[in-house]
Amino acid sequence: MSAEAAPSERGATGGREWERATGGYGTLLWALAKKRALLMYRYPLNTLSSLAVTFLIFGMVFFGGRALSSRALTDSLGGIIVGYFLWSMALTAFSGLAWSVTRESQWGTLEQLYMSPFGYGRVMLGHIAVRVVESFGWGAATLAFMLALTGESLHFPVETIVIVTVLAIAPAIGMGFFFGGLALLYKRVENVFNVLQFVFLGLIASPSLDVFWVRLLPISQGSYLLAVSMQRGRHLWELPPSEVALLVGTAVVYFGLGYGAFQWMGTRARQQGLMGHY
Repeated sequence: MSAEAAPSERGATGGREWERATGGYGTLLWALAKKRALLMYRYPLNTLSSLAVTFLIFGMVFFGGRALSSRALTDSLGGIIVGYFLWSMALTAFSGLAWSVTRESQWGTLEQLYMSPFGYGRVMLGHIAVRVVESFGWGAATLAFMLALTGESLHFPVETIVIVTVLAIAPAIGMGFFFGGLALLYKRVENVFNVLQFVFLGLIASPSLDVFWVRLLPISQGSYLLAVSMQRGRHLWELPPSEVALLVGTAVVYFGLGYGAFQWMGTRARQQGLMGHY
């Protein structure tokens, strides 16, 4: 063998040495989780106020609805609780991704993330994995508050709830990637993020229309199956295979489209020299 290795061999060796030195993707996930926890800890007022607003909005919906029509609210209370639970989680997953691109641009760290050996796309996938775990924590707290406030009881087949919820919010994550890509190109798109909160409410409520094509919209099918699971106590294997297949299909398609659009817009932003500007 020659004393000097081929460039491809040197690259592969360097990559393996880098993986050993940094601990690989697991270390990145740990660093992202630690960063998120530190931000929440160092800004406690912002963290607690965000949770308090979530509780307050549901309290207004519950007490306002009871004042207007107690019986109508009682008949639909289970669906309202499930829908609000999914809305809070989808919003956390979406906003965590879309807002993070804007913040990194404001902080001047966006270019550093793009120079990461993992690639910016994988960094953002790690970021959203952390935010999904966080959203389950906020969602559990919100759900416990809603059940305590209303006295309602729901079924909790945990494995089904986790799987269905992850698949349900996957389109929201795809939308987060899409609008994150828009933030790379156009910087100030925060007003669009705010509008999406109400769009999510409509998507979550859309299965009540009982029209098939509505199930093809983002989040809609996940909202329907989550309600079936939590209100009727159905496990994943007890759900109709065609309904589960539709849920998986919409999750994969919308997530893939959003991530693909994010990568394309990121390439456009680099070509136009927009990464270092805000």
